[in-house]
Amino acid sequence: MQKVKVKNLHKQTMEERLNTLRAGVLGSNDGILTVVGVLVSVAAATTDQFTILIAGLSDLLACAFSMASGEYASVSTQKDTERAAVAKEEGLLKTDWDGEVSAVRAYYQEKGLSEKTAQSIAEDLMAKAPLKTIVRVKYDIELGHYLNPWDAAFASLFVAALGGILPLMAMILAPAGLKWYATILAVILSSALTGYISSKLGNGLVKVAVIRNIVIGLITITIHYGVGRLF
Repeated sequence: MQKVKVKNLHKQTMEERLNTLRAGVLGSNDGILTVVGVLVSVAAATTDQFTILIAGLSDLLACAFSMASGEYASVSTQKDTERAAVAKEEGLLKTDWDGEVSAVRAYYQEKGLSEKTAQSIAEDLMAKAPLKTIVRVKYDIELGHYLNPWDAAFASLFVAALGGILPLMAMILAPAGLKWYATILAVILSSALTGYISSKLGNGLVKVAVIRNIVIGLITITIHYGVGRLF
């Protein structure tokens, strides 16, 4: 049996890039909805621009850092799980080599290959790159490529802030008679963009995702406006 080596690779895989983009999209959507919710509630209760600005800015910062910390914790847990799985397989390669080869063979048999062909492929792959082969077969892990919690956290932080700042700027900078229209338009445009990007990342239906996000944004505005008017 060949000595197991873990090669450190620096080029990001598609999964790593998509994880960062996913965190950014989720952060943007959350930033839009939470900030506009606070803005509309406060603006419906008072016309004082400074109060509206402080409320919106405080919520924007809180939302951005909350999303970032949540992504960091979530992706860190996933990374720890992946590392634990790799460590487990390193041990099994030393104590149960035949069982690991059998696992690879079974994987290719499930793909429709004959037992003889699957056994030949398993032996060849395990002779060349045992750890890389077994973790890919068992856990769909690309050896040396672990999801980076810092990438996800920073993506979520900055994009959540960007998503929230659009309706905030519309509410604060637009003329008094147009601020509501400007805010609604900002929410529609930013929600539509988020829906479009998320649908492309998930291979979903673009039209459905865009409409869904816009409707959710408008419902958020309506609910929080009603809450603000109560006070």
